[in-house]
Amino acid sequence: MLKATGRRALHGAGSLIGLVILVFFLARLTGDPSALYLPIDATQEAKHEFAIQHGLDKPVIEQFVGFVSGLVHLDFGQSLQQSRPAMEVVLEAFPTTLLLAVFSMTIAVAAAVVIGSLGAWRPGGVFDRIANTLALLGSSTPNFWIAIVGVLVFALWLRLLPTSGTGTVAHWVLPVAVLALRPLGLIAQVVRGAMISALSSAYTKTAKAKGAGNRSIIFVHALRNAMLPVITVAGDQAAGILNGAVIVETVFGFPGVGRLLIDSITYRDFSVLQATVLTTAVAILVMNSLIDFAYALLDPRIRTN
Repeated sequence: MLKATGRRALHGAGSLIGLVILVFFLARLTGDPSALYLPIDATQEAKHEFAIQHGLDKPVIEQFVGFVSGLVHLDFGQSLQQSRPAMEVVLEAFPTTLLLAVFSMTIAVAAAVVIGSLGAWRPGGVFDRIANTLALLGSSTPNFWIAIVGVLVFALWLRLLPTSGTGTVAHWVLPVAVLALRPLGLIAQVVRGAMISALSSAYTKTAKAKGAGNRSIIFVHALRNAMLPVITVAGDQAAGILNGAVIVETVFGFPGVGRLLIDSITYRDFSVLQATVLTTAVAILVMNSLIDFAYALLDPRIRTN
């Protein structure tokens, strides 16, 4: 287990280094920030002074060396748009996205486990067919379409929920529901398949023969042994939740990392863009490590590898 964790850490460090290099140089391809922050009729002298002020007058390689040097001291530079440390801007937005992701994934996993397990208890039954159809729709429908339809129906037609903002619990209902729908559908299908296999195994038949109740057989004997593939899919969905967060936060006006990422690209705020991507990457690596530990807790055989 320790060797596997060490290998995973080395691979993660290599991925971070590659990501830092890629994001730094690709960000510079978006254009010259002075075209956005200076008047259209700005003189060449003004543009040159702007470049000197923000360190953009140096060769790109020299800028990269300075960026890496700053990373060693956890200094990501200053935000062009907000004129304050880039990491400060990111850490302000990160808790909103983190809460949105935690609420969405908690609801998605809990609902998927229940729906998938009950569907697997009687495969081909009415509940199983309805649940399968809804899970397929949820996992295949684009987030942006669900978000727009949700605003149209629940906010504009029925006037039950607000269209945007984060002020009250009602503001979180639509964003959480939209973000949870896709992982819920995918995980429910995986739970169903894994549970069908687990429920037909010898140990569940033995539990039935000993008089164990249906609830005990489903949620105690079978579910634990079916959770490994579920954790894998849930981890992948949680790691990719930023893709959905970008859309959801843009549609619903959420001040999170997804919206900040779009704004930093639009306004060519290189420091904020780099800090956002790197912070998100570190969070994903930490989450993958937690998934590895969850594997070991569920299956003791993994601890010896």
